[in-house]
This record gives sequence, C-alpha cells and structure tokens, in this order.
Amino acid sequence: MLAVTVLGAVLTGCGAGSRDGDGGAELRRAPSASVPEKSPVPQKPGEPRGSASPTAPPTVAAGPGGLTPVFERARKGVREKVVALTFDADMTSDQGARAAGGERFDNPQLIASLRRFKVPSTVFMTGRWAEEYPDQARAIGSDPLFEIANHSYSHHAFKADCYGLPRVAPEKMRADVDRAFAAFRKAGARNVVPYFRFPGGCYDDRALRNLGPAEVTAVQWDVISGDAFATDADAVAEQVLAGVRPGSLVVMHCTRSAAPTTERAIRRIVPELRKKGYRFVKVSELIAQRR
Repeated sequence: MLAVTVLGAVLTGCGAGSRDGDGGAELRRAPSASVPEKSPVPQKPGEPRGSASPTAPPTVAAGPGGLTPVFERARKGVREKVVALTFDADMTSDQGARAAGGERFDNPQLIASLRRFKVPSTVFMTGRWAEEYPDQARAIGSDPLFEIANHSYSHHAFKADCYGLPRVAPEKMRADVDRAFAAFRKAGARNVVPYFRFPGGCYDDRALRNLGPAEVTAVQWDVISGDAFATDADAVAEQVLAGVRPGSLVVMHCTRSAAPTTERAIRRIVPELRKKGYRFVKVSELIAQRR
C-alpha cells in the first residue's frame, strides 16, 4: 500500500509528465487516421485503426517502428478557442482495503457539476477504479457528455523512477492496459475511446514500443491544474485559467480523497473560460483539431 506522501507525489506527478527516450529519438506524429462526426461512435479497444468506422474516435498514427503516438494538445496555431478538461480517476491495485475502510476514490459531486454545467469531458479511468465503482463507471460511460479513456488497470508505472510507483514489467504492459479495458466492459461502460494516459505521466521509448500492439493513442497535457491534495480551490482555478490557450488539454482528478477541491475549482473555471469565449470539448474532438 502506498503511503499518503507517496500518493501525493504520484498525483502531483500526473501534472508533471516525464519522458526518457531510450534512443533520444523524437516521436513523430501523423495525421489522424479517422475523422469523427459530432457524436463519435466508440471504437472497440484493440480494434485496428484502419478498420474503424468513419464516426469512430480519431486516433494518431503510430510513430516510427510502431511506437505508440503521444498527443499533448491541439496543433499549435489553432485559432478556435477550444479546451479539453480531463479527469484522472486514480485508484491503485492495492488500495482496496482503504476503500473498504471508507476512503473515497470517486467524486460524484464533480461529475454532477460537469453535467449541470454541460461540460463535455474525458475521464481517464483505472480498471481498479471501475471495479470499485462499477455503477459510476457505467453511468459515466453511458452519458454522451463523457468518454472514458484508459489510465491502466493498476496505476503502476510504465517507466522506472516514477514518483515511487511500483513498476509494471515491460512484458506485462499490454496486458495491464487490456485488463483495464476489460474492467470497463464488465462495468457496462459504452463510451470508451482508444486513448491511454501513463500513470504519473511517465513513459519512455520502451513503454511506447510495448504498447504499440494495443493501438492506443497516449494522451498527456499542456496545462497542469495542481489539484492533487490542494486545499485552495481558487489557486487551482487560477493556475488553470492562466495556462489555458486555444487547443489546450488540462489534467485534473476525479478522486475525492486525493483532490478534494477540484469540484469547487470547476465552478469557477467553467464560467470564466466561457466568458473568454472558450468551448469545452472531449479529447476525441481535440485530436481531430490536428487535421
């Protein structure tokens, strides 16, 4: 079981991001393989991108040698004021006892506020979270306002030295991702997209190679909310408002015990960004902006 101090570092790390390329090669990004309509039809995780229907969520073409592509924000220079709010529903594989003891890793109030404000959002969910809260996973994954993306099953690191997280063995990385998708299916979630966020935001070229067969697009961010263990909702809101640019992707959390101020911050972030002319979109629409 991770200590609270380690978990705090991990959640803070989710806003930091880290890549250590084995060979130092830069990842190339290709145009989207498919173009979404206004209401994308979820692509089955693991289904080859070329076989997706025209209305499937867009993905980014694989990099050299089949490297998993990484998406951080819409292309630079995008003029439309769009922004994607993303929420990591974190729960590690060893936190079941803490959940049984009453600790809450969910945040129904946050989801309710996003619905009330009508904010399209992407929830990066761990498989363990979906197992702990299957009714919520099903409700979120059945609501057209949301899409569920993969945040691994166990929330273990895919790279060494990632904020103290236990590490997934390289040969088990694909299985960990598949296990999370299976947990979403078991919960009854339907709006599942082929996107993946590395626990702690940490990855290297080895991880990108090992995940290549999963045919997912890795999704990072360009705006850190700083909501992990924050006690000042206004400070979180101000950090987001200061960082957002047209095409930005914001990382936040949907974990009540670890990010208790997120819902209050949203109540300020959403109206103020709308006053500035921003439109909220899911990651799938933001990826489509790369065309």
